[in-house]
Amino acid sequence: MPIESFNPYTGRLLRRFKPHTAAQVERIVAQAHKAARTWRRTTFAQRATVLHRAADLLRERQNELARLMALEMGKPLRDGRGEVQKCALTCDFYADRAEQMLADEIIETQARRSFIAHEPLGVVLAVMPWNFPFWQAIRFAAPALMAGNVGLLKHASNVPQCALALEKIFHDAGLPRAAFRTLLLESKDVAALIADDRVQAVTLTGSEGAGSQVGAAAGRNIKKTVLELGGSDAFIVLADADLELAAKTAAQARMINAGQSCIAAKRFIVEKPVAREFVAQMKTHLLALRGGDPLDENTQYGPLARPDLADDLTKQVEASVQLGAKVELYGGQSAPGSARFAPMILTNLRPGMPAYDEELFGPVASVLIARDEQHAIELANDSRFGLGGAVWTSDERRGERVARQVEAGAVFVNALVASSPEMPFGGIKKSGYGRELSHLGIREFVNQKSIWIGGEKQPTARKKAE
Repeated sequence: MPIESFNPYTGRLLRRFKPHTAAQVERIVAQAHKAARTWRRTTFAQRATVLHRAADLLRERQNELARLMALEMGKPLRDGRGEVQKCALTCDFYADRAEQMLADEIIETQARRSFIAHEPLGVVLAVMPWNFPFWQAIRFAAPALMAGNVGLLKHASNVPQCALALEKIFHDAGLPRAAFRTLLLESKDVAALIADDRVQAVTLTGSEGAGSQVGAAAGRNIKKTVLELGGSDAFIVLADADLELAAKTAAQARMINAGQSCIAAKRFIVEKPVAREFVAQMKTHLLALRGGDPLDENTQYGPLARPDLADDLTKQVEASVQLGAKVELYGGQSAPGSARFAPMILTNLRPGMPAYDEELFGPVASVLIARDEQHAIELANDSRFGLGGAVWTSDERRGERVARQVEAGAVFVNALVASSPEMPFGGIKKSGYGRELSHLGIREFVNQKSIWIGGEKQPTARKKAE
């Protein structure tokens, strides 16, 4: 796939980039490897100064960065600004907390003193997707840099300008140039990079197929990996839920980033007594959303990021309908080869249909009818994915009980599923492994080293008193 900026709304090619040559890649990797030796010796205070400055620059440049996202992958301007602000918040979050998160952990043993130290690994390679061009990259970069690692970013081929803009922000913030570099590479070149002994770890956010390939390449080379893959999140609506709020939130949850989000709700599992009313209300909310030019401030959802993605989603819908799915809300692709795709609702689904079994990465809602609470849980777990989920009920204790039984990395009760720097983010089953964000995220790419200091054990204060 060529490395180029392509406006999915207008269909126009914006810019084309030459991939880095083998010699350029070698130079960048060598410089990163060298930088890792010095960056790890910086203090937390020195790193925090860079990350706080990066946060300031993100806020200062939020309009131009939002415009880049609108042009390269179709995100509406208001959503783009929100994404950049979230990136800034996360840079500040880790700048303020990394030292505490990675402090030596004292362990009581028979040693005079024993503890766990958290030390950086070195060069971390990030293979990132296009759907949240800045947020996905910052989720890896902020904790990795604050832990003393350096980063190499292989971004999606359709967002090169976003990737280069993020590199510039870190450099302008005072980070040594070699400590964060964007590599303009095609996907086929990633395996060779993973095999390089100077690369110590790999993190990927992407499809199930991409995760399998990266995980296999990393396994062959004994490299630590974190994989955040696809999701087909269940949105459970029990009969006692606030139906009006649930339906309104359901429409928002399905339309996050025009439906192109791993944690956008995709399977709406509704108890039978309220199913018809829920679908009617959700349909009303979806129809009220305004699609259009992502550069228009009034646009609420833009096109899909590429025409081929819309073509593939159309094929999934058509295959499901041929197998008996019912269309409750007609929308879909405006024309073959177009990236524009209006919201749809499908019902009457069963196993074997793409709309039941697969991730629909776009604005198509799959509605499943549950007989009761237990059946709703069974339907939610009848998926090879396990990233996020939501439960809607007026009984908070009931919601927590159901949430504990849903197989996912995160379950929200009476709330929209979202990622935030405070809470760990990641999945189970085919949605991947490892965690981003929170204290768990920053500890993924450190050596958790046990240090044992022998000699006579010092008496405790209590024994001294006795």
